[in-house]
Amino acid sequence: MIYTIIGIVAAAVVFGAVGVFIGITYRKNVAEKQIGSAEQEANKIVSEAMKTAEAKKKEAILEGKDEVHRLRNESEKELADRRREVQRQERRIQQKEENLDRKMNNLERKEDKVNKKLKEAEAKVAEVEQVKKSQFEMLERISGYTAEQAKNYLLEQLDQELSHEKSVKILEYEEQLKDESDKLARKIISLSIQRLAAEQVSEATVSVVALPNDEMKGRIIGREGRNIRAIENATGVDLIIDDTPEAITLSSFEPVRREIARVALEKLISDGRIHPARIEEMIDKARREVNSKIKQAGERAVLDVGVRGIHPELVKLLGKLRYRTSYGQNVLDHSLEVAYISGMIASELGMDPTVAKRAGLLHDIGKALDHEMEGSHVELGVEAARKYKESDAVIHAIQAHHGDVEAKTVVACIVQAADAISAARPGARRENLENYIKRLQKLEEVASSFKGVENSYAIQAGREIRIMVKPEVVNDERMVPLAREICKKIEEDLEYPGQIKVNIIREARAVDFAK
Repeated sequence: MIYTIIGIVAAAVVFGAVGVFIGITYRKNVAEKQIGSAEQEANKIVSEAMKTAEAKKKEAILEGKDEVHRLRNESEKELADRRREVQRQERRIQQKEENLDRKMNNLERKEDKVNKKLKEAEAKVAEVEQVKKSQFEMLERISGYTAEQAKNYLLEQLDQELSHEKSVKILEYEEQLKDESDKLARKIISLSIQRLAAEQVSEATVSVVALPNDEMKGRIIGREGRNIRAIENATGVDLIIDDTPEAITLSSFEPVRREIARVALEKLISDGRIHPARIEEMIDKARREVNSKIKQAGERAVLDVGVRGIHPELVKLLGKLRYRTSYGQNVLDHSLEVAYISGMIASELGMDPTVAKRAGLLHDIGKALDHEMEGSHVELGVEAARKYKESDAVIHAIQAHHGDVEAKTVVACIVQAADAISAARPGARRENLENYIKRLQKLEEVASSFKGVENSYAIQAGREIRIMVKPEVVNDERMVPLAREICKKIEEDLEYPGQIKVNIIREARAVDFAK
C-alpha cells in the first residue's frame, strides 16, 4: 500500500515536471515569435523615419538656398545705396573744399589790402606825431610854458570846472531827493501823529503828602525824631517837613522808593498809629502794593500795545517805568507812544508792525535799571534784552535809538523817528536854562571850528544854525561840501532832538569911499 502511494506520488511529480517543461518551451517559442515581429516593425519604422528625414533635409536645403539668395540680394541693394550716398557726400565735400579755396583766396587778397592800409596808417601816424611834436615845440615857444606846466594848467582848469559841475549836480540831486523824501516823510509822520493824540503832563521828581492838620507833623517826626528816622531808613527817601501848611514833601532820586514812601505815609496817617513797628509794617504793605501796581502797569502796557511773548521780568521793568520820568516826561507813557507810532509808521511802509511795536515799547527799558546799575540806559537796555532772549532786530533797535551805533535795519530807523516824534511834542519835555544855553554854545562852537567860517548863530531854539562864511576863502562851489561836513560834525559831537538846519550864507561886498 505504501509502495503504491509512493509510486503514485512519484508519478505525479514526474508528470508535473514534464508539464512545467512543456509550458516553458511553449512560452519561449511564443516570445521568440513576438520578438521577431517587433524587430520587423522597428526596422519598418526606422526605414520610414530615414525616408522622412531625407525628405526634410532636402526641403531644408532648398529653403536655405532661397534665404541665402534673398539675403544676398538685399545686401547688394544696401551696398549700392551706401555707395551712392558716399559718392554724394564726396561731391558735397569736394564742393565745400572748392568754396573754402575761393574764400581763402579772397581772404588773402583782403589781408594784403589791410596790411597795405596799415602800413599807410602807420606812416600817417608817424607823420602826425612829427607834426604834433613840431606844434608842441611851437606852442612852448609861443606860450612860454613847458609841456608839464601846460599839462598842470589844463588839469587845474579842468578840476575847477569839475568842482563846479559836481557842486551843481549835488545841489540838484539833493533838492530832488529832499523834496521826494520830505513829501513821503511828512505823509507818514503826519498820519502817525494824527492817529495818536497822547496827553503830555510834566511830572515832578518830588511827591507831596497832604496832612489832615499841622499836628500830624509832630507825630510823624516822633519823640526825638525816631519816627521820621525809621521812615527814612526803611524807604531811603528824605522827608522834608517845613512851614508848608498841612503838607510833607518826599524827595528821592529813585521814583519807586518815593512812591512806596508816599503810600506808606498815607496809610500811617489814615491809621493814626505811628511808631517804628507800625511804620515797618506799613512800609512792607506799601512795598507789596507798589510791586503789584508795577506788575499790573507792565501787563497793561503789553496788553495795550498788543505784543506777546515778553519775558515776565521785562514786563516788571516796563511797570517800573511808570514811576520814571525823563525831562519831565513819563517814560512808560513815552514808551507806549513810541510803540504806537512805530507800529503806524511800519504799517504805512507796508511792513509787519509787530516787531516795530515791540522794539518801540522796549527801547527805553534800560531806564528802569540805571538807578540800580552802572551804565547808560542804552547799554543796560541792550543787556536786559539779550538776557531775556529778545530778537536781534529788537536788540539792535534799542542799541541804535540814540545813534550810539549806526542803524542798519528799517525797524531801528522807525524807532529812532518815533522816539524823536514823541520827545518833540509840545510840552513833552523840558530842559533847564543852563543846559539849553550850553547846547546852543556847543552848536555855535562846532560850526565856527571850520576854516572860512566868520560867524555862526544858533536860532529858533537851536533847530537852525546860520553860518556866515568869508567870501575870499569859501567860494560858491565849496559851500555845498562845507554844509555837509558841518552836518556830519554836529551829528557826531552833539545830542539833540529832531533835526538842525545848517544854513550857510556867503556875501561878497565891495567898499570904496568917494572923496
